[in-house]
Amino acid sequence: MELKESETVELKKSTSELKEGIISIVAILNKHSSGVLLFGIDPKGKVVGQQVSETTIRNISQKISNSIEPKIFPEIKKKEIEGKDCIAVYFKGYEPIYYMDAKAYIRVGDEDRRMSAKEIEKRVLSKSSIRWDAKVSERNLRDINEAILRKYIEEARRVGRISFGYSNKKTVLNKLELIKGNKLLNAAQILFCDNSSLEVQLAIFASTDKTTFLDIKDKTSNLFGLLDFSESYIKEHINWKADLSTSTRKEIPEIPIRAITEALVNSFCHRDYTAPESNKIAIYKDRIEIWNPGDFPEQFRPEDFIKKDLPSILRNPKIAKILYYNKKIEKWGTGIKRIYEECKENSVNVDFKTMKYGFKVIFYRKPIRQKSEAIPKQILSKSEADERQRWILEYLNKNIRIKAKDIESYFSIHRDTAVEDLNKLVKDNKIIKKGAGRNIWYELKRK
Repeated sequence: MELKESETVELKKSTSELKEGIISIVAILNKHSSGVLLFGIDPKGKVVGQQVSETTIRNISQKISNSIEPKIFPEIKKKEIEGKDCIAVYFKGYEPIYYMDAKAYIRVGDEDRRMSAKEIEKRVLSKSSIRWDAKVSERNLRDINEAILRKYIEEARRVGRISFGYSNKKTVLNKLELIKGNKLLNAAQILFCDNSSLEVQLAIFASTDKTTFLDIKDKTSNLFGLLDFSESYIKEHINWKADLSTSTRKEIPEIPIRAITEALVNSFCHRDYTAPESNKIAIYKDRIEIWNPGDFPEQFRPEDFIKKDLPSILRNPKIAKILYYNKKIEKWGTGIKRIYEECKENSVNVDFKTMKYGFKVIFYRKPIRQKSEAIPKQILSKSEADERQRWILEYLNKNIRIKAKDIESYFSIHRDTAVEDLNKLVKDNKIIKKGAGRNIWYELKRK
């Protein structure tokens, strides 16, 4: 890195000049949309060093957050330069105009100049029509995952929302308006490039807080890859109940999958792609949270989209249009309402939270009976056990096999009680036990 101030690089001797540094961030954003601020280097480029601690970095982050509007999410790092500790603040943002304490600045050479009202108006008009997902990226056709693109075209055509089939990468991307010359737009990078910057963090926690986690994963891929991965991960780690009231076994999730899918699509579609934070999925004992770094429209509340028919407000219109073509988005402006109605129909509580940083959908899980809460054996009457065992035999007359978890789910009893019923029937030579380890099932004993 050249230690010299420029239109995108600002040098500060120490964090005592933090206020001036933030003005420079705003000025650079309003001119170039990205840049770097370095603490520990004087304006002439001499490295003097800077005391760096977690508190120092936190203070910089908080000051930037409290001073700049619209919000940005800089990457703040300790950096060793010429053997001395310094701090690097990398920032980017693509909003039409940024303010520091209600004042706008513009970068001119290596100086920050206050913008006039006329300059602000002109800049807003010139930039507001270009969204981040419509900007040209550094990626080209070689970066496209052709299998994903081909599959997408086939799906979108099958559901009747596009009329053309797959021919080659450049032709279909032109028809989708996702390429300019030989460069992909940001939307194409997010949707169809495996080496995109899009990431999701997933975690399972042991209780209702983040004290202890049982599993944690990070996944980087294109948007469609992350949608599939995230949905599969949630499906794998939620509770399922077997509906055995008919001859055909049916698995029922504790949270409706359509609501989960809708929340995931919304999370990736409407997030702020200028923010460095990953999408996050957290599975707690009592709830599941799906979070994204994207502000909710200030003039509305989430419940407005449930109670009223409101137009969709799109942060990333090109990404949204692609998701509409293959019916990942069913209808504009209905995502929150569809999640709410799906949960209501399945007696699941759901909450939508607008936060200072980001937006969160919370699905509340129903409590399940723990082993310590199981009904004591002595309380279970013999007639109840007989009833369950009769039901097991009736079920096996219609189906090939049964597992302990099927009985546990159907009768809302503890696993040990279900196994006891099955062992009794095995002992009576009415059923046989098969499999081993976790994969044990029972079949009717044929004469």
